[in-house]
Amino acid sequence: MSVPTDEPVAMDELAATDESQVVETDVLIIGAGPAGLYGAYYAGFRGLRVTVMDVLPQRGGQISAMYPEKPIFDIAGFPSVRGRDLVESLVAQAEPYGPRYLLGHQAVGLSHGPDGRPVVRSDRGTTVRAGAVVITGGVGTFTPRPLPAGEDYLGRGQVYFVPAPSDHTDHDVVVVGGGDSAFDWAATLTPIARSVTLVHRTGRFRAHRASVDKVRTLGIEIVTDSEISALHGTTRVEQVEVRHRATKATRLLPAHTVVAALGFLADLGPFKDWGLELRARNIAVDTRMATNLPRVFAAGDITDYPGKVRLIAVGFGEVATAVNNAATVIDPEAALFPGHSTEKEN
Repeated sequence: MSVPTDEPVAMDELAATDESQVVETDVLIIGAGPAGLYGAYYAGFRGLRVTVMDVLPQRGGQISAMYPEKPIFDIAGFPSVRGRDLVESLVAQAEPYGPRYLLGHQAVGLSHGPDGRPVVRSDRGTTVRAGAVVITGGVGTFTPRPLPAGEDYLGRGQVYFVPAPSDHTDHDVVVVGGGDSAFDWAATLTPIARSVTLVHRTGRFRAHRASVDKVRTLGIEIVTDSEISALHGTTRVEQVEVRHRATKATRLLPAHTVVAALGFLADLGPFKDWGLELRARNIAVDTRMATNLPRVFAAGDITDYPGKVRLIAVGFGEVATAVNNAATVIDPEAALFPGHSTEKEN
């Protein structure tokens, strides 16, 4: 998936776009989401050279692509932190150790050299030779579930993400969906939009109860047991036709923006062809966060094991475990636990 960005490109990122370039590194982290960025810090803390590769053109993974302005409430030590701010802080935390970023590069091939070190090839011809690989690819590649009635208006009022809420100031907005993203975007847009209506095909919601209660408290109209049957407009969306699923009765709603928050189709992409052991469509790991492949580890939402809990906070711990164990594979004389950061000299 590709998302446009205005983020400046650092010199190390620019050089990394050269085709047929060979990069030597201690740790290659595949995935520049929160877990991957924290892994970049931790590998640097351990004195390892680190390279971070991601198919998206900006750091932050799904947070940057989908909800940079959304408050996140389950990060330890932060009652609330905006997605964009979390990403910026993680980047700043790793920056003193000089991680190299290969952004806009998809990891497509994995092999092992004669010395047993992993060799990863990107879709842009760059080869990375690493002492170890840590996969932190979130849900892998993700594609929005389409709004059947709205594909002709994609980019003309119909959107899947709301990275910049201010773009929808004074708009009539219709949000379609019943999950957390739908309710969060409805709540976020209400203070600046002319009107916000949420439409869901059933009366049951996947969103957290607190999110549903917040939307109701804000007075946002929730239309249930209904679906979008058509979008109308000349050059862009002007109206939305909503049809009740049981009675087939229809009504027209004004709409400048239609947010299709119907979830995503996740796919491991090239990872599934690497010979990795999978569990519940995710990468199986042991307590070291090691996969079944030599020198290949994984952490974050892309992994699965008994008792797995998918939280950003859990991903931070998992990637630290992965990096520490990778360090002992790269250098068998290295200690598994290097000590606490507070024990290091400033």
